[in-house]
Amino acid sequence: MIRQTRREFMGGALSAAAFAMVAKKARANAMGLPLAIQLYSVREQMADDLDMALAAVAAAGFVEVEAAALPKKSAKEIRASLDKAGLRCVSAHHGFADLATRFDELVAYDAELGAKYVICASPGHRTSSATSSGGPLAVSLDDWRYNAERFNEFGERAEKLGIQFGYHNHVGEFHTVEGVLPYDELIKLTDPKKVTFELDCGWAIVGAHDPIEVMQQHPYRISMLHVKDFRREEVVDGPAHELKVTELGRGDINYKPVLAQAKKNQSIRHAFVEQEAFDVPWKESLKIDAEYMKVLT
Repeated sequence: MIRQTRREFMGGALSAAAFAMVAKKARANAMGLPLAIQLYSVREQMADDLDMALAAVAAAGFVEVEAAALPKKSAKEIRASLDKAGLRCVSAHHGFADLATRFDELVAYDAELGAKYVICASPGHRTSSATSSGGPLAVSLDDWRYNAERFNEFGERAEKLGIQFGYHNHVGEFHTVEGVLPYDELIKLTDPKKVTFELDCGWAIVGAHDPIEVMQQHPYRISMLHVKDFRREEVVDGPAHELKVTELGRGDINYKPVLAQAKKNQSIRHAFVEQEAFDVPWKESLKIDAEYMKVLT
């Protein structure tokens, strides 16, 4: 059951009614984009056998990838494996702490893979004195504003290296902090010429926000999407329900209208499937996700 993402605790429970209202929409025509996947989906398989994992990704029908959780190999070795599988790396994820300390090194590595985007996948804190009673540290409004400051810096540095910098959300960006929605604050305080956004539609929905409305409100700031599905499961003990990651089309989120809105936005260039956990054998899971996206496109 999902209580914590790979990078951030989900926070308060989302009501079944709110989740259903946001997740289910009237159907519409979807956009067409190259089939793409976040390689975090096959992190364990890549660690065991990189070439085998990438071959399975390609066999499922994906042609573009976003790098994350890569094995500890040189960029040249990773690029060779990608080329062997016929996959294009167009983007790469890194945590805030790594970008803050090794920015130029990471951008150079990603550029060698072929990436045109470097995405910050988690927020940082203004001071290192922040404390927590276990679990991820809370991100204050001042922290979010600090992130916006640093993102502008990262974006300026990335541009000089021929790369577009961006930010990827989880749930916290859609939970009000001190009366302010962090996602809106990040968009307001970052320079659109320096910082783009990768909207994780699944986590936005878990945060009780409709990705369609987010795209409508910010038609020129979002250039990429993450596409993942959840289903609500009733539980006997604890909260009335929990969310379980599942394959696309097997959960409660209908992506047809989401991708239709993405097509209207025109600024969105990539839509990455991200399968944070498998509900079926992993190769079957990849095929299910790819087929779902093919039907929509």
